Amino acid sequence: MDMDPADTVVAFLNTIDVEDDIDTMANPDEWATWVESTLGIDERQTRQRRGQAYDLRTYLRAVAMGETPARPVPVPVSVSLDTDGAQLTSETAVGAIATAVARLSIDGRWMRVKICPADDCRWAFYDGSRNHSRQWCSMSVCGNRAKVRKHRSRTA
Repeated sequence: MDMDPADTVVAFLNTIDVEDDIDTMANPDEWATWVESTLGIDERQTRQRRGQAYDLRTYLRAVAMGETPARPVPVPVSVSLDTDGAQLTSETAVGAIATAVARLSIDGRWMRVKICPADDCRWAFYDGSRNHSRQWCSMSVCGNRAKVRKHRSRTA
């Protein structure tokens, strides 16, 4: 599958749903299904690498929230050279995610991957706004809730 790296990373970060309390990685079969349907990887080692995927997701979500995690998560990725130049490749799901993050970093787009600041949401999204100032995953949902809360606190 040839997804935009931003779509790949956002989909990976959203394998945990805070609002509905669902973690795709908690169930090995659901995780394997996600890997196959989203990344197109039939990975026999999916179950063994689930811990590494969990660590990578925790690390990337922290970075996307503007935090500085204690230590990076090492992920094997290969660089192959051909007539089109250098290509980042990996044969694992975790490597495919790391490759997508690397591509976003190279393109200068990694900092556009953000986590909604609403405590009851924490959904990952890609900030495609011109000035990179989008704050909420959805202005009509989380942004509106925050505005209503702020208004109520001022008028109470």
